[in-house]
Parts: sequence; structure tokens; C-alpha cells
Amino acid sequence: MAQIRDVMTSEIKTVAPDATAQEAAGFMLAADTGSIPVCDGDRVIGMITDRDIAVRGVAEGRGPDCTVRDLMSSDVVCARDTDDVLAVAQRMSDKQVRRLPVVDAEDRLVGVVSLGDLSREAQSSAAQTALEGVSAPGGQHQQQA
Repeated sequence: MAQIRDVMTSEIKTVAPDATAQEAAGFMLAADTGSIPVCDGDRVIGMITDRDIAVRGVAEGRGPDCTVRDLMSSDVVCARDTDDVLAVAQRMSDKQVRRLPVVDAEDRLVGVVSLGDLSREAQSSAAQTALEGVSAPGGQHQQQA
């Protein structure tokens, strides 16, 4: 069985919790992604999504200078780098998320796994499993457990 470390993306951008929402949006634009792990050093403490900024931030009347900490989701669903690809795909499906931070045995961020990473994996059933749950109606549509 393939492990997540075999398919994850290890070159990732992160954002600090004291960065502004505008800085986070700039990182997302440059990286062409809709979510970025929020890290304190090499530890994941949250995730911020374009939806957090555009919907949650605007709904709460927050401007571009509010901190990432104010908008991020702090109950982050993560994968271990040694987790089985199919198990992670199922977790993504269950939680309806398109990207998961990947941490090592010491809880340090080592990568991110996305639906795209899973679709490139030889076990195409992993991508199908994740996509079915992510695409299903309902759910929290945010990075919360």
C-alpha cells in the first residue's frame, strides 16, 4: 500500500497566524491554491481558505488588515506521512476537504495532500473515494473536525 508521503506535495507555502488576510490572499494567489496551512514555526495550528477570507471575513465586517488568526479554522484535520493513501482519501471524503496538511511523527508539517495528488496516484480509487465525499452536498465546507 502506498503511503501519503509517496504522493503528497512537499513544497508548500504556509502563513503565520499574525499575517494579515491580505497577505494570506496574496500567498494563495501566487501559489494558485484556495487554502494554506497556518503555522507557528513548523507546527500546523490552523488552515485558512479563500472562503474564510471572502465569506467569513466579509460577513463579520473584517477588512484586509485583520489577522489570519481571526479567520482561520483551528480544528485542523491532518494526515500522517505514514498514513495509507486510501485511508487518507476516506478521511478527506468524510470531512469534505480537498487538501490536508501532512505531518510527521513529531507533528511537524512536511507536506500537503490534495485531490490532485491522489488523482496522480496509481490507486485511482483513492481519488474517487475522496472526490465522492468532497462533492457530496452538505457538510461543514471548512477545515473543522
